[in-house]
This record gives sequence, C-alpha cells and structure tokens, in this order.
Amino acid sequence: MWLPMIGMTALPHLGGLYGGFITRKEVKSWYPTLKKPSWRPPNAAFPVVWTCLYTGMGYSSYLVWKELGGFTEEALVPLGLYGLQLALNWIWTPIFFGAHKLKLALVDIVLLTGTVGATMVSWYPISRTATLLMAPYLAWLCLATCLNYRIWRDNREEKEE
Repeated sequence: MWLPMIGMTALPHLGGLYGGFITRKEVKSWYPTLKKPSWRPPNAAFPVVWTCLYTGMGYSSYLVWKELGGFTEEALVPLGLYGLQLALNWIWTPIFFGAHKLKLALVDIVLLTGTVGATMVSWYPISRTATLLMAPYLAWLCLATCLNYRIWRDNREEKEE
C-alpha cells in the first residue's frame, strides 16, 4: 500500500512545480510592480508553505481513498471534490502570474476556498485526520484570498494586461 500513498501524496506537487516555473520569472519582473499590503508574507515563505500544504492535502486524499476502499462509488463525491479543488488550485497561478488576470484569479481562489471547505465537510465522516490535515490549507487560502482581493483592488485594471 505504500505506492498509492506516495503517488497521492506527490500528486498535488505536480501543479506546484508547474506553477513555480511560471511564478519564478514574474516574481522578479511583474509582481514587484504591484501595490501590495504591508501584511503580505515574504516571497520566500510561499514555496515552503505550499510544499507543506501540498504534502498535507495529498496525504489526506490518500487517507480518504484508503478508508473508502479506493476509487469506489462511495468515493465519487469526496474525491471528486478533492480533484475539483486541486484543478482550481493548479489554474490559479497561470491566471494570476501567467496571464496577469487579477480579477479572474480572485474568482478562481474564492471558488477554490469554497471547494476546499466542501471537500473537508465531505471528508469529516470518513476521516477526521484527513479533514484536520486540510485545515492549514483552508486557513492559508483565506489569507491568500484576502491578499488576492487587496492586490486586485489596489491595482485594478491598470496592472491587468
């Protein structure tokens, strides 16, 4: 059973690695031109935080998958919600950093945060441990949503290309 655990724990990192390639250039060129709130975390915090969050969410999905006996009919909603939130997570970086679409990124992250909440609600009866492992992710998304909102609000259309 270690192969599914490793695979499911590693899966979220794939989108993170892709996002890192997009972000790396933009953090040095475009992102510094934006007005940002004083309370934003330092740039160096983001890769560390996301590595921890991706690992936690991936392992959580494994716990739910294992508890439900794999990709069964019973797993359709809980793992489907997880897959949806993962897709919303993965597209945020190309929207925000790649396309510089601050408002669309805000819409995406609001949907993402709600979907993570729904995922956690669906997981709670299956695995409280998996649900609790998602709590830091939801907390970080709340911060990231506020940050995305402030950046959009303070930069409006003049910075959206």
